[in-house]
Amino acid sequence: MKLLKQQAPLAFAFMATALVLVGVFQSWSLSLTILNYCLIASIMSLGLNIQWGYAGLFNVGLMGFAALGGMSAVLVTMKPVPEAWAVGGAGIGMGIVTTVATILLAIAAYRRLPKGYVRGWGMATVIVLGYFAARYFFDPATNLIESVNPAQTGFLGGLGLPVWVAWAVGGVLAAGVAWVIGKITLGLRSDYLAIATLGISEIIIAVLKNEEWLTRGVKNVNGIPRPMPYEYDLQQQVWAQEWAVWFGADVQDFTSIYVKVCSAGLALSVLLVLYWLSQTAIKSPWGRMMRAIRDNETAAEAMGKHVTGRHLQVFILGSAVVGIAGAMMTTFDGQFTPTTYNPLRFTFLIWVMVIVGGSGNNLGAIVGGFVIWFFWVEAEPMGYALLNFLTSGMDADSALRAHLLDSAAHMRLITMGLILLVTLRFRPRGLLPEQTARTRGH
Repeated sequence: MKLLKQQAPLAFAFMATALVLVGVFQSWSLSLTILNYCLIASIMSLGLNIQWGYAGLFNVGLMGFAALGGMSAVLVTMKPVPEAWAVGGAGIGMGIVTTVATILLAIAAYRRLPKGYVRGWGMATVIVLGYFAARYFFDPATNLIESVNPAQTGFLGGLGLPVWVAWAVGGVLAAGVAWVIGKITLGLRSDYLAIATLGISEIIIAVLKNEEWLTRGVKNVNGIPRPMPYEYDLQQQVWAQEWAVWFGADVQDFTSIYVKVCSAGLALSVLLVLYWLSQTAIKSPWGRMMRAIRDNETAAEAMGKHVTGRHLQVFILGSAVVGIAGAMMTTFDGQFTPTTYNPLRFTFLIWVMVIVGGSGNNLGAIVGGFVIWFFWVEAEPMGYALLNFLTSGMDADSALRAHLLDSAAHMRLITMGLILLVTLRFRPRGLLPEQTARTRGH
């Protein structure tokens, strides 16, 4: 126990030193950028740890929940496009009403019709007719919306609400989708959950890429309101110019660092709140029950615990945290780019963070988020510096030297593999292992 308490400060001290070195040898703006994304990655890692570390749920659809958070930032914070609403708003509304009516009729058919062919054919008929009815309204409306100034808008826009509302909506939206997936799959084997989450996440990404009327698709959405002002707007403020002179810095560098410091403070606040809530939950009777279910589902069921219901709870909570992190990332970037949501970035990396940091330990998940994201960003420049040093004795026109230097971009993949392998070999339970009753006794 004492050793574990010492390891956490050492791990954070190491990461703080690494960020300072980046600031000294590269730039402080880059160092703060890495810090911001380390904080957001730690929130995502914390969300996955709630699912895997608490309950052993194998979720490989993290990118889908992060994308839902990003989509919420667009739909909530962007200003509405009046022209698009004028030409296609009514059609979209009718399409939504038709879709909801179809779902309700299908549920009614399932409940009221007798089992067998009658129920099956009745539900199929309702769904097919409802689908074509919804498309009758949707298709003309989406074509009209996407034709409205497609270079700048071509979508309905959002609600023009504050950024923090988008973060909350991102969590709620991800939780809602998690509820649907969980209700279908959590009563089955764990591999079904993995397949379902992966499939649903791919469907979400496909929708975001192709439904331009909703989020502009691959055209991306730029100028999303941020919790901090844009650097260009700050540069026009007299106080910012005066502060830049007082610090002896260029106004552009000052505003860039100022915005990143404010972003780091905001992200750190969210992370600390979520960490406190997670720790409170895992130390409560509910948390002890979740660990008991994770360790032995059969025994927990014999004690009268509703295993599937508890799994659904923790799956929803973890997905909501990932959705919040996805909304934060989009608002900090100031743009929504659906093509960036790929499995390597939002699934593999987050899993590596939890494994390296320590599954079941919330603090370990945060440490893993810092370590993995830092080396994910810095592996390429560090690899280039290393290869440049190793090949410094070669001729400047050497084909081998040029090939090795060009290959520096692949160092991040090699680095992630090496970190994972070394951790599994020497620290199989992670840098900060979960504290069980046995470890707490020593």
